Amino acid sequence: MGLFLIPRLFHTKMTRTIVLLIFCIWVPIEVVVGAGNATVSSSRPRSVTIGALFTSDSIIGRAAQPAIVAAVDDVNNDPNILPGTKVNFIIHDTNCSGFVGTMEALQLMENEVFVAIGPQSSGIAHVISHLVNELQVPLLSFAATDPSLSSLQYPFFLRTTHSDHFQMYAIADMVQYYRWREVIAIYVDDDYGRNGISVLGDALAKKRAKISYKAAFTPGASDDEINDLLVGANLIESRVFVVHVNPDSGLRVFSVAKSLNMLIGGYVWIATDWLPSHLDSIQPADPDTMNLLQGVVALRHHIPDTDVKKKFVSNWKSGSAGLNSYALYAYDSVWLAARALDVFFNEGGSISFSKDPRLQNANGSMLQLGSLRVFDGGQKFLQTLMKMNFTGVSGQIGFDADRNLVLPAYDILNIGGTGSRRIGYWSNHSGLSVVAPETLYAKPRNTSTTSQRLYSVIWPGETTATPRGWVFPNNGKPLRIAVPHRVSYTEFLGPDKSPPGAKGYCIDVFEAAIGLLSYPVTYNFILYGDGKRNPVYNELVTQVSQNNYDAAVGDITIVTNRTRIVDFTQPFMESGLVVVAPVQQEKTSPWAFLKPFTVEMWCVTGAFFLLVGAVVWILEHRFNNEFRGPPSQQLMTICWFSFSTMFFSHRENTVSTLGRLVLIIWLFVVLIINSSYTASLTSILTVQQLTSRIEGIDTLISSSEPIGIQDGSFSWNYLVDELNIAESRLKKLKNLDEYYNALKLGPKNGGVAAIVDELPYIELFMSRTNCAFRTVGQEFTKSGWGFAFQRDSPLAIDLSTAILQLSENGDLQKIHNKWLTLNECSMQLGQDEGSSRLSLTSFWGLFLICGAACFIALTVFFYRVCCQFRRFNPEGEEHVEVEEIETARPRRTLRSASLKNLIDFVDRRENEIKEILKRNKNASPSSSV
Repeated sequence: MGLFLIPRLFHTKMTRTIVLLIFCIWVPIEVVVGAGNATVSSSRPRSVTIGALFTSDSIIGRAAQPAIVAAVDDVNNDPNILPGTKVNFIIHDTNCSGFVGTMEALQLMENEVFVAIGPQSSGIAHVISHLVNELQVPLLSFAATDPSLSSLQYPFFLRTTHSDHFQMYAIADMVQYYRWREVIAIYVDDDYGRNGISVLGDALAKKRAKISYKAAFTPGASDDEINDLLVGANLIESRVFVVHVNPDSGLRVFSVAKSLNMLIGGYVWIATDWLPSHLDSIQPADPDTMNLLQGVVALRHHIPDTDVKKKFVSNWKSGSAGLNSYALYAYDSVWLAARALDVFFNEGGSISFSKDPRLQNANGSMLQLGSLRVFDGGQKFLQTLMKMNFTGVSGQIGFDADRNLVLPAYDILNIGGTGSRRIGYWSNHSGLSVVAPETLYAKPRNTSTTSQRLYSVIWPGETTATPRGWVFPNNGKPLRIAVPHRVSYTEFLGPDKSPPGAKGYCIDVFEAAIGLLSYPVTYNFILYGDGKRNPVYNELVTQVSQNNYDAAVGDITIVTNRTRIVDFTQPFMESGLVVVAPVQQEKTSPWAFLKPFTVEMWCVTGAFFLLVGAVVWILEHRFNNEFRGPPSQQLMTICWFSFSTMFFSHRENTVSTLGRLVLIIWLFVVLIINSSYTASLTSILTVQQLTSRIEGIDTLISSSEPIGIQDGSFSWNYLVDELNIAESRLKKLKNLDEYYNALKLGPKNGGVAAIVDELPYIELFMSRTNCAFRTVGQEFTKSGWGFAFQRDSPLAIDLSTAILQLSENGDLQKIHNKWLTLNECSMQLGQDEGSSRLSLTSFWGLFLICGAACFIALTVFFYRVCCQFRRFNPEGEEHVEVEEIETARPRRTLRSASLKNLIDFVDRRENEIKEILKRNKNASPSSSV
């Protein structure tokens, strides 16, 4: 029994030992696992630090600081955001200094902040962006709007407000909407101002507008410096001013402009978002300030009226500075950082910093760079920030691929009275609109020009009429207008010893057009050329395009290569290249009576005379004794009758109905032919005809004879480049005498075969030479004369309207009659022989009608003859008929009739045939018995 119990006892002890061992091993595992779980659950730190950089004593800073404080308090009081973690913040004042801002940023980073809010200055943002790139600490700027900060150079810079890129495109859309072409940019000469205006220039270029003058001043410029700047800007023609400055000093620009009387009618002032931010910060509005800004148009960040915004505005402390859009963006920046950090923690991220060997003290440097730490999770946290998307007090908070805030939009304000009114909106989704952008986001994108709209504006000077956008300043320089110093055709343009220094048709047109403008224009005429030969007009136009002259007035032809470099007014005279050549009187020919008709017409007419004679003979032969007789007599009758109808003197009478029908139609045709022949022959024999061996430009191109052109004219380039005429064939002629002598001498005696010049010159030349020469061929180019101005000159548009007025009220014709009273050369050149003759084309309809009548008459005639022939039974052939009856063939058919019998039948008289048919009819009953 005892032996039996020993093994059992041993087994029990072993079991207890194993259970105890397992328990001892399990407990430490549970402790370790529990400790591990405790580590994971406690990975969120109890507190984190947010840094803030801005200038406290500034309009933006005074609004941003309470907004940041309020945002931190709201985040800490929200149990759904960063539970168990308190957000602390540190504020460093940059004091509007790049150097101080850099030092403050370095001190801020020593506190191991995971994100920095700010700065408000674009210049400081450029500097410290390099610092945050190195330390990998995201920088959320609520006020640095410089577009260049969005470049890939600053990956850790994230803008929580809208870039000035969009604001400048909004201004460009306004400039296009009001049809202005030039603006003057007034801006502070720092990164914020320069880069913003650079984008404005690009935006305007896409709208075919430009910045005509850049007025930049230093951030600390005095009123005297601003005064000098505005005086210089006021000398420029443009009256559209875009002011892009800092909120703290921007009003000084308007104060100086007011003292210079630059806030009156005709001026346009557009301010960027700095102005509404300033006005929103000084509530209630200052009457003196508002009086300074009457009629100014400004852009303000569009903040949708959401419930979140209304709640924030209602909680804004009354003792705080005025609430502007930058305060809302600063508030949302804190919330963006907090929400992103919460997601960062939920995805397993942690706040930790490490040393960067590159920042350790080296070479005995006294800077404590070793105290700066790199945010280990900075890259991941930056990506988390980029993915955030929520609705804040400023609207939708989210970022596009270029790290810009989504849905950029602006309110467009018109300042007047004691406040401002909204005249519309702008967004990159719909452009200018009077409907709120959030309403249009649900519709397809539409930024077309036709859909743009704004409410009416009260401009400076309390006028609702849209300013023209440019003027000629009273204290500006007169226009430098180049006038060609011509030595020929001075009726169009020539020098004058008395003011204004030039006279002629073109000068009078220009002065009359200037007189119709609603504003004064001061100008000086400057003669272009040496007075010995006509200037080269292409070179003159080039001088205008190169800003050596403001405009060129004269007989300047509007051609393609010139329109590429300058702007032309509406043409005030039509022009085009023509060919003028010597002419001679055409000699009289003894065969002139044949010229009215072409050979084909003579042949067809003669053929129809014979045809109609033959047809009438056929139709009349059986009825009319006058058309019977021996064959020779009948042939003579046909010929005589045919040609006697030409003079309506035919003596043969027609008795058949078909013959009379054909004859009536033919006599009508003969009447038309006779009338046309008589008229054409009369013209040939009575009108003096002039001819020239040169028939037009085609004749000149195909020949090798010399061609004369006017010295300085564009025709040289046209003939060489467009018509491929050799330069060696072209001969430059200076004046009317050289024109006359060259044409008189001819190509064999050192002259020219013809002259190619513009029609106004040629008309004057022919008038002055008593029509000794004529134009040949057609005008082979179409153009006109206009006044040349520099590209995009607004004066070109206004003068075009004035020229149209001169044309409509008849003044342009009066000026023409004053200078260009011409003797009309009424005698025309003899036309080409082939083109002057009457051809078959003009008469084929008549011949068709006559031919159809003959055909129909012959058809009816032969049908009637055939019918008679079928019933015809001549005497002496009754037995043939009996034999046919016996063989069941009662009548002879045409097939069994011989051609001789048919011809004999047709040749018989109609009366004879009728008598035979009558006897046959009476004999038919007795024969059948």
